[in-house]
Parts: sequence; C-alpha cells; structure tokens
Amino acid sequence: MEETPLNQVKMNQVRLRCPVKHGDIKNLSLGDLVFLDGVLFTGREGAYRRYLDEGHDPPAPFHDLSNVNFHCSPAATPLKEGGFSIKAVTGTASFRFGKWMPRWFEQTGCRLIIGKGGMTSKDYRSLFVPHGAVYLTTVGYGLGATYGRGVKSVREVHWLEELGIAQAIWVLEVENLGPFIVESDLEGRSLF
Repeated sequence: MEETPLNQVKMNQVRLRCPVKHGDIKNLSLGDLVFLDGVLFTGREGAYRRYLDEGHDPPAPFHDLSNVNFHCSPAATPLKEGGFSIKAVTGTASFRFGKWMPRWFEQTGCRLIIGKGGMTSKDYRSLFVPHGAVYLTTVGYGLGATYGRGVKSVREVHWLEELGIAQAIWVLEVENLGPFIVESDLEGRSLF
C-alpha cells in the first residue's frame, strides 16, 4: 500500500463525540488534528492481560463504557469528598499491544485507539482495518497537563486495587481533549 507523503497531509482540525460513530471516523484523514468530547476509557497492558489472558470478567461491559480506548496513565488524586481528580494524562507506547488487538477489538467493540508512538503499518492493515478502527497518536512529549485539562470528570474506575492507578481502567468524561493526530485511517494507511 502506498503511503501518503507528509507534504500532502492537510492537518484539518476535527472535533469528535465519544463514543464515535463510523461516519465520523470514516471522514478522518491522515494528519488531522483531533479533539474529543464525551466518554472514553483508559486501558493498558495490565487491563488487557487481566481481561484477555487471565479471563477475568470485565468490570462492566466494555460496549457500555465507550468504543474509545486511550493507552495512557492518568495522574489521579483522590478527593476528600470521594472520587478522583485528574490533572495530567500521559500516553503510553501502543506497539506493545499488538498481540491483544484482534481479541480486544472483537470483545470490546473499540473503534478508536489512542496512544503514543503508534504501531506498525502491518498492524494497522491486519489488526485495525478488519475491525473498522482508527489510531490516534499523542503529540510529542510534555503534553500531559494539556491532555489533563481535557478531563472533566472521572465517571468510574475499575480494577484499581488489582492493577494500581496507572493500569486501572478509568472511565473519563472529556471535553476538548487533544490534540491527537490521525496516525492511521480506516484504509490502514500510516502517517509515519
């Protein structure tokens, strides 16, 4: 598959509502800057391993949480009145998740994955395309506080005791969370 030369990338600014609709992600182009509103959940290797490898029931049906999964670690602080505050969010390297992605897509219904550094072009074509999924990458380093400003509230947290803060599943209400860059589209093309 021929890749899109970087000098042909337009970098349109797009705002999406989570959970995402197929029609919305269908219109994304490589290099678009994406901002998110709505509900998404975090999930890292600890959650993937616990659910897919160890066979633990999900804390809630993933289809009911969202179809947007952010590979990240939130800087969560417990509040005196209960709940949590998140002031920063740091993406984690998604290339480590390849072995789980086919089952993850099938069992969770995720259609938008966000992380740091992306995956291989082969992974996008073989793992994402068959499931109608798109990958967004975080922008550079040092934007944790910027991403944190997009987190409006913590709706739920699952597997906190079992996995710890970084690996737990956080269900987040977000507003203008971004920017993220469309790294791979529905055709499996890769920006990098």
